[in-house]
Amino acid sequence: MREIVLDTETTGLSPAEGHRLLEIGAVEIIHQAPSGRVFHHLINPERDVPEEAARVHGHTAEHLRDKPVFAAVVDEFLAFVGDARIVIHNAEFDMRFLNAELALLGREPIALERVVDTLALARKKHPGQSNSLDALCDRYRIDRSKRVKHGALLDAEILVEIYSELTGGRQRSLSFDDARDVGGAGFAPTSRPLAPRPARAARLRPEEAEAHAAFLTALGEGAIWLRYPVAVEARTGT
Repeated sequence: MREIVLDTETTGLSPAEGHRLLEIGAVEIIHQAPSGRVFHHLINPERDVPEEAARVHGHTAEHLRDKPVFAAVVDEFLAFVGDARIVIHNAEFDMRFLNAELALLGREPIALERVVDTLALARKKHPGQSNSLDALCDRYRIDRSKRVKHGALLDAEILVEIYSELTGGRQRSLSFDDARDVGGAGFAPTSRPLAPRPARAARLRPEEAEAHAAFLTALGEGAIWLRYPVAVEARTGT
């Protein structure tokens, strides 16, 4: 299954107040594994960037002035997304901005039925707990050390791992390096050889053993059975 894990950064909290997109980051996943294809653009929002927003993502109007406007990247973006399901954390926020930008260009909105909200998934799985990206990274032991400021592509890459955890768990390597994760707390690989299993006592009655020995004799000296010690013992009674 092809899905697109997506995040955005904006100039503010609501497009109804004139705020705009300024960054889109998206990662293509196939059966929940990154394919290596990504979409990432910084966007000129064609307006100022309030200081409080710049403190969150680090982008200023001066920094974005020479970047393409949304109209210049919309075709590339829609082609990248295609008809795939879209995975977003707190999807309502990002979809309001994406569809507002599409509306400004007279484009069709993206249907909400195509969108998976990982915040809703997390709230269902962890009710009553914090389910921000940072909290989920800590809960699932996902490295977020590079997340000094919000960045759309970095957050989308982190969300790929979170989405996998929320829907069944990341596949663990079976190498010895990951043995503790595979086996749980306190598990460690051992180089100690396995103890040999004790031989089981024979369950054949004497008359059954004799019948089997006669059968082997009838097969002749070239019978493949006679290559095995157990068969020789049965034939000779040793």
